[in-house]
Amino acid sequence: MNKAVIMVAGVAALLGAGATIAQDTSMSFFVTSVGSGKGADLGGLEGADAHCAKLAEAAGVTGKNWAAYLSTQEEGKRGVSARDRIGAGPWHNAKGVLIAENLDQLHINPNIFKSTALDESGSLVNGRGDKPNVHDILTGTMSDGTAYFPRETEDRTCSNWTSSGEGSATVGHHDRHGGGNVSWNAAHNSRGCSQEDLAKTGGAGLFMCFATN
Repeated sequence: MNKAVIMVAGVAALLGAGATIAQDTSMSFFVTSVGSGKGADLGGLEGADAHCAKLAEAAGVTGKNWAAYLSTQEEGKRGVSARDRIGAGPWHNAKGVLIAENLDQLHINPNIFKSTALDESGSLVNGRGDKPNVHDILTGTMSDGTAYFPRETEDRTCSNWTSSGEGSATVGHHDRHGGGNVSWNAAHNSRGCSQEDLAKTGGAGLFMCFATN
């Protein structure tokens, strides 16, 4: 794993006006190569975060805290928002390519496409036109990264990522192609929460992971 180069305030000044501060470009974003195997039942947010950490560590990335890009729903109040879980950025994929500098860029103009939304090993994730197509990425979020409003009665998070049967989840398209729109985080809803139902609209229960530090 690449080591982060850390420079405290004032070092650049000591080195001269032309000095630059190096940025850590080691992996801080990836699409999971595999899901839980139980559809959208990820064991809640805690289970999803643990899955991110397990995959990252298996890929040789250590020393980072990982959070799944997932929102929740709560009765009578707004649930946990995905954008509030993932730190402040910047984030890079496994090849060191910048995905976004910060939360605003991530939700307005992110560098998320099939060629950049890689899994933890740096491999492409199948998208539209591939067999099987698994571009439906679980998010449960609105396009700005926030949880659905309390007045929302339809299940958008497969019972807060604990259902592998009834319910539905909002998904995005990591390849920015396909029906509905080209949103990376809020393209449409799944037909259900089981592995089979997720596959029917082009998914496999995959989701995105971001390093919070």
